[in-house]
Amino acid sequence: MIQWLKDLMGSNAAGIMPSQAAPAARAEAAPARVRAHQGETLAKQLALVIDLNVCVGCHACVTSCKQWNTSGSAGPLADEKPYGADPTGTFFNRVQTYEAGAFPGTDTIHFPKSCLHCEDPPCVPVCPTGASYKRKEDGIVLVDYDKCIGCKYCAWACPYGARELDEERQVMTKCTLCVDRIYDEHLPPADRKPACVKACPTGARLFGDVKDPDSEVSIAIRERGGYSLMPEWETSPANQYLPRRITETAGPGKADVDTGHFQ
Repeated sequence: MIQWLKDLMGSNAAGIMPSQAAPAARAEAAPARVRAHQGETLAKQLALVIDLNVCVGCHACVTSCKQWNTSGSAGPLADEKPYGADPTGTFFNRVQTYEAGAFPGTDTIHFPKSCLHCEDPPCVPVCPTGASYKRKEDGIVLVDYDKCIGCKYCAWACPYGARELDEERQVMTKCTLCVDRIYDEHLPPADRKPACVKACPTGARLFGDVKDPDSEVSIAIRERGGYSLMPEWETSPANQYLPRRITETAGPGKADVDTGHFQ
Protein backbone atom coordinates (compact mmCIF):
# COMPACT_ATOMS: atom_id res chain seq x y z
CA MET A 1 0.00 0.00 0.00
CA ILE A 2 1.09 3.61 -0.36
CA GLN A 3 3.90 4.85 1.86
CA TRP A 4 2.02 7.48 3.88
CA LEU A 5 -0.46 4.88 5.07
CA LYS A 6 2.39 2.52 5.98
CA ASP A 7 4.03 5.30 7.99
CA LEU A 8 0.79 6.14 9.76
CA MET A 9 0.10 2.53 10.68
CA GLY A 10 3.58 2.34 12.14
CA SER A 11 2.86 5.28 14.42
CA ASN A 12 1.32 5.17 17.87
CA ALA A 13 -2.03 6.30 16.50
CA ALA A 14 -2.85 2.83 15.22
CA GLY A 15 -2.01 1.35 18.58
CA ILE A 16 -4.47 3.36 20.67
CA MET A 17 -6.69 0.94 22.52
CA PRO A 18 -10.19 2.02 23.54
CA SER A 19 -10.90 1.42 27.19
CA GLN A 20 -13.39 -1.38 26.87
CA ALA A 21 -14.25 -3.88 24.14
CA ALA A 22 -17.94 -4.54 23.53
CA PRO A 23 -18.69 -8.20 22.77
CA ALA A 24 -20.47 -8.96 19.50
CA ALA A 25 -23.65 -10.98 19.26
CA ARG A 26 -22.24 -13.69 17.06
CA ALA A 27 -18.83 -14.83 15.79
CA GLU A 28 -17.87 -15.92 12.29
CA ALA A 29 -19.02 -19.46 11.50
CA ALA A 30 -15.70 -20.33 9.88
CA PRO A 31 -12.88 -18.65 11.86
CA ALA A 32 -9.38 -18.61 10.43
CA ARG A 33 -7.22 -21.61 11.15
CA VAL A 34 -4.08 -19.68 10.28
CA ARG A 35 -3.89 -15.92 9.82
CA ALA A 36 -1.79 -14.50 7.03
CA HIS A 37 0.93 -12.01 7.90
CA GLN A 38 0.66 -8.51 6.50
CA GLY A 39 1.87 -8.47 2.89
CA GLU A 40 2.36 -12.23 2.76
CA THR A 41 2.02 -13.78 -0.69
CA LEU A 42 -0.47 -16.63 -0.52
CA ALA A 43 -0.65 -19.70 -2.73
CA LYS A 44 -4.45 -19.47 -2.94
CA GLN A 45 -6.65 -16.39 -3.23
CA LEU A 46 -10.41 -16.70 -3.62
CA ALA A 47 -12.02 -13.72 -5.28
CA LEU A 48 -14.82 -12.40 -7.47
CA VAL A 49 -14.38 -11.33 -11.08
CA ILE A 50 -17.19 -9.08 -12.30
CA ASP A 51 -18.03 -8.69 -15.98
CA LEU A 52 -19.13 -5.08 -16.43
CA ASN A 53 -20.13 -5.78 -20.01
CA VAL A 54 -23.08 -7.97 -19.00
CA CYS A 55 -24.08 -6.48 -15.62
CA VAL A 56 -27.57 -5.00 -16.07
CA GLY A 57 -27.89 -3.39 -12.63
CA CYS A 58 -30.80 -5.62 -11.55
CA HIS A 59 -29.58 -5.74 -7.91
CA ALA A 60 -30.19 -9.49 -7.66
CA CYS A 61 -26.69 -9.75 -6.17
CA VAL A 62 -27.54 -7.10 -3.58
CA THR A 63 -30.77 -8.71 -2.41
CA SER A 64 -29.41 -12.28 -2.39
CA CYS A 65 -26.36 -11.13 -0.43
CA LYS A 66 -28.55 -9.37 2.10
CA GLN A 67 -30.85 -12.36 2.48
CA TRP A 68 -28.11 -14.95 2.87
CA ASN A 69 -25.95 -12.99 5.28
CA THR A 70 -28.83 -11.72 7.40
CA SER A 71 -30.01 -15.27 7.96
CA GLY A 72 -26.48 -16.72 8.10
CA SER A 73 -23.41 -16.44 10.31
CA ALA A 74 -22.87 -12.73 9.61
CA GLY A 75 -26.36 -11.61 10.57
CA PRO A 76 -28.66 -10.25 11.66
CA LEU A 77 -27.70 -7.19 9.63
CA ALA A 78 -29.57 -4.16 10.91
CA ASP A 79 -31.90 -1.95 8.90
CA GLU A 80 -33.07 0.52 11.49
CA LYS A 81 -34.59 3.10 9.14
CA PRO A 82 -34.71 1.52 5.69
CA TYR A 83 -37.49 3.72 4.27
CA GLY A 84 -37.01 7.08 5.97
CA ALA A 85 -35.63 10.34 4.64
CA ASP A 86 -32.20 9.38 5.95
CA PRO A 87 -32.14 5.59 5.50
CA THR A 88 -29.60 3.41 7.25
CA GLY A 89 -28.76 -0.19 6.61
CA THR A 90 -25.99 -2.76 6.40
CA PHE A 91 -25.11 -4.18 2.99
CA PHE A 92 -22.05 -6.17 1.96
CA ASN A 93 -22.64 -5.59 -1.75
CA ARG A 94 -23.87 -2.46 -3.52
CA VAL A 95 -24.40 -1.57 -7.18
CA GLN A 96 -23.57 1.99 -8.19
CA THR A 97 -25.31 3.18 -11.37
CA TYR A 98 -24.36 6.34 -13.21
CA GLU A 99 -24.32 7.88 -16.68
CA ALA A 100 -21.16 8.56 -18.63
CA GLY A 101 -20.67 10.74 -21.68
CA ALA A 102 -22.74 13.62 -23.02
CA PHE A 103 -26.20 13.60 -24.59
CA PRO A 104 -27.11 12.05 -26.97
CA GLY A 105 -24.15 9.71 -26.62
CA THR A 106 -24.66 8.82 -22.96
CA ASP A 107 -23.97 5.38 -21.55
CA THR A 108 -25.42 3.84 -18.37
CA ILE A 109 -22.81 2.14 -16.20
CA HIS A 110 -23.64 -0.43 -13.51
CA PHE A 111 -20.74 -0.95 -11.13
CA PRO A 112 -21.07 -3.58 -8.37
CA LYS A 113 -18.71 -3.09 -5.46
CA SER A 114 -17.94 -4.96 -2.26
CA CYS A 115 -14.86 -5.85 -0.21
CA LEU A 116 -12.05 -6.61 -2.64
CA HIS A 117 -10.19 -9.01 -0.29
CA CYS A 118 -6.90 -7.25 -0.94
CA GLU A 119 -3.69 -9.22 -0.81
CA ASP A 120 -2.24 -6.41 1.30
CA PRO A 121 -5.38 -5.15 3.10
CA PRO A 122 -4.90 -1.82 4.92
CA CYS A 123 -7.89 -2.58 7.15
CA VAL A 124 -6.03 -5.38 8.94
CA PRO A 125 -3.01 -3.66 10.55
CA VAL A 126 -4.99 -0.63 11.74
CA CYS A 127 -7.39 -2.77 13.78
CA PRO A 128 -6.41 -2.26 17.45
CA THR A 129 -7.96 -5.54 18.63
CA GLY A 130 -6.98 -7.86 15.76
CA ALA A 131 -10.63 -8.32 14.79
CA SER A 132 -9.87 -7.77 11.10
CA TYR A 133 -7.73 -10.50 9.62
CA LYS A 134 -6.82 -12.27 6.39
CA ARG A 135 -7.05 -16.05 6.22
CA LYS A 136 -3.91 -17.81 5.08
CA GLU A 137 -5.67 -20.81 3.56
CA ASP A 138 -7.80 -18.89 1.03
CA GLY A 139 -7.00 -15.18 1.33
CA ILE A 140 -10.47 -14.15 2.51
CA VAL A 141 -10.52 -11.03 4.71
CA LEU A 142 -12.89 -11.42 7.66
CA VAL A 143 -13.95 -9.73 10.90
CA ASP A 144 -14.08 -11.50 14.25
CA TYR A 145 -17.19 -9.90 15.74
CA ASP A 146 -16.25 -11.02 19.26
CA LYS A 147 -13.13 -8.83 19.06
CA CYS A 148 -14.58 -5.88 17.09
CA ILE A 149 -15.27 -2.75 19.15
CA GLY A 150 -16.74 -0.66 16.33
CA CYS A 151 -13.95 1.93 16.35
CA LYS A 152 -14.21 2.34 12.55
CA TYR A 153 -10.44 2.39 12.02
CA CYS A 154 -10.85 -0.23 9.29
CA ALA A 155 -13.49 1.86 7.51
CA TRP A 156 -11.17 4.84 7.60
CA ALA A 157 -8.25 2.82 6.22
CA CYS A 158 -10.21 1.10 3.41
CA PRO A 159 -9.84 3.16 0.21
CA TYR A 160 -12.84 1.42 -1.37
CA GLY A 161 -15.50 2.22 1.23
CA ALA A 162 -16.21 -1.48 1.69
CA ARG A 163 -16.67 -1.54 5.47
CA GLU A 164 -20.16 -1.25 6.99
CA LEU A 165 -21.04 -0.47 10.60
CA ASP A 166 -23.92 -2.56 11.91
CA GLU A 167 -25.62 0.11 13.96
CA GLU A 168 -27.52 -2.28 16.19
CA ARG A 169 -24.57 -4.44 17.24
CA GLN A 170 -21.95 -1.69 16.81
CA VAL A 171 -19.53 -3.96 14.94
CA MET A 172 -17.88 -3.51 11.56
CA THR A 173 -19.09 -5.87 8.85
CA LYS A 174 -18.12 -6.67 5.29
CA CYS A 175 -18.35 -9.20 2.47
CA THR A 176 -17.17 -12.64 3.58
CA LEU A 177 -17.34 -14.26 0.12
CA CYS A 178 -20.06 -16.34 1.82
CA VAL A 179 -17.41 -18.30 3.72
CA ASP A 180 -20.16 -20.14 5.58
CA ARG A 181 -21.61 -21.27 2.25
CA ILE A 182 -18.66 -22.12 0.03
CA TYR A 183 -17.32 -24.68 2.53
CA ASP A 184 -20.69 -26.16 3.52
CA GLU A 185 -20.48 -29.85 2.68
CA HIS A 186 -24.24 -30.20 3.18
CA LEU A 187 -24.79 -28.16 0.01
CA PRO A 188 -24.45 -29.64 -3.48
CA PRO A 189 -21.06 -28.71 -5.00
CA ALA A 190 -22.78 -26.51 -7.58
CA ASP A 191 -24.25 -24.38 -4.77
CA ARG A 192 -20.97 -23.81 -2.95
CA LYS A 193 -20.58 -20.34 -4.37
CA PRO A 194 -21.25 -16.87 -2.95
CA ALA A 195 -24.94 -16.00 -2.94
CA CYS A 196 -24.38 -13.11 -5.35
CA VAL A 197 -22.76 -15.43 -7.90
CA LYS A 198 -25.64 -17.90 -7.74
CA ALA A 199 -28.25 -15.15 -8.08
CA CYS A 200 -26.79 -13.20 -11.02
CA PRO A 201 -29.14 -13.78 -13.99
CA THR A 202 -26.59 -12.74 -16.63
CA GLY A 203 -23.57 -14.60 -15.29
CA ALA A 204 -21.74 -11.33 -14.66
CA ARG A 205 -20.09 -12.63 -11.50
CA LEU A 206 -17.40 -15.32 -11.49
CA PHE A 207 -15.83 -16.90 -8.41
CA GLY A 208 -12.62 -18.83 -7.95
CA ASP A 209 -8.93 -18.87 -7.17
CA VAL A 210 -7.17 -16.04 -8.98
CA LYS A 211 -3.81 -17.61 -8.15
CA ASP A 212 -4.68 -20.75 -10.14
CA PRO A 213 -3.78 -20.00 -13.79
CA ASP A 214 -6.23 -22.66 -15.00
CA SER A 215 -9.25 -21.42 -13.01
CA GLU A 216 -12.25 -19.83 -14.71
CA VAL A 217 -11.51 -16.47 -13.12
CA SER A 218 -7.82 -16.45 -14.11
CA ILE A 219 -8.66 -17.36 -17.70
CA ALA A 220 -11.28 -14.59 -17.85
CA ILE A 221 -8.83 -12.03 -16.46
CA ARG A 222 -6.14 -13.09 -18.90
CA GLU A 223 -8.32 -13.25 -22.01
CA ARG A 224 -10.57 -10.27 -21.30
CA GLY A 225 -8.06 -7.80 -19.85
CA GLY A 226 -9.29 -7.93 -16.27
CA TYR A 227 -8.14 -5.10 -14.03
CA SER A 228 -7.99 -4.12 -10.37
CA LEU A 229 -9.83 -1.16 -8.88
CA MET A 230 -7.65 1.82 -7.91
CA PRO A 231 -4.25 0.09 -8.21
CA GLU A 232 -2.53 3.30 -7.14
CA TRP A 233 -3.34 2.37 -3.52
CA GLU A 234 -1.02 -0.63 -3.84
CA THR A 235 -3.33 -2.93 -1.88
CA SER A 236 -3.40 -5.60 -4.65
CA PRO A 237 -7.18 -6.18 -4.69
CA ALA A 238 -8.07 -9.83 -5.29
CA ASN A 239 -11.43 -9.00 -6.88
CA GLN A 240 -11.10 -7.81 -10.45
CA TYR A 241 -13.31 -6.41 -13.20
CA LEU A 242 -13.71 -7.32 -16.84
CA PRO A 243 -14.01 -4.12 -18.91
CA ARG A 244 -16.99 -2.99 -20.91
CA ARG A 245 -16.74 -3.13 -24.67
CA ILE A 246 -17.32 0.32 -26.11
CA THR A 247 -19.64 0.21 -29.11
CA GLU A 248 -20.39 2.87 -31.68
CA THR A 249 -23.51 3.03 -33.81
CA ALA A 250 -23.67 4.61 -37.23
CA GLY A 251 -27.32 5.62 -36.98
CA PRO A 252 -30.78 4.05 -37.43
CA GLY A 253 -30.73 0.87 -39.47
CA LYS A 254 -26.94 0.63 -39.40
CA ALA A 255 -25.04 -2.24 -37.85
CA ASP A 256 -23.34 -1.87 -34.48
CA VAL A 257 -19.62 -1.99 -35.21
CA ASP A 258 -18.85 -4.20 -32.22
CA THR A 259 -21.69 -6.71 -32.05
CA GLY A 260 -23.17 -6.61 -35.55
CA HIS A 261 -26.66 -6.10 -34.10
CA PHE A 262 -28.94 -3.61 -35.81
CA GLN A 263 -30.13 -0.58 -33.90
